[in-house]
Amino acid sequence: MPWDASDATRHTKKAAGHPRAQRAFAHAANSVLERTGDEGRAVAAGNAAVNQSLAKSERQGHISLAKVGSQD
Repeated sequence: MPWDASDATRHTKKAAGHPRAQRAFAHAANSVLERTGDEGRAVAAGNAAVNQSLAKSERQGHISLAKVGSQD
């Protein structure tokens, strides 16, 4: 099952409101799924890609991770 960017928020709330992170999820998940055929590994890779994308955005000053996924 290939994923698209809109699927990212079903797997990690951190991706909500972050289109670049959502695209990173889809790309990583689809790549791992194609290579391994394992959907669990693919989702894990997608979640890792979201975390990396958000961390990069924070380093560049685009977002603050303190606000991402907060329960306020």
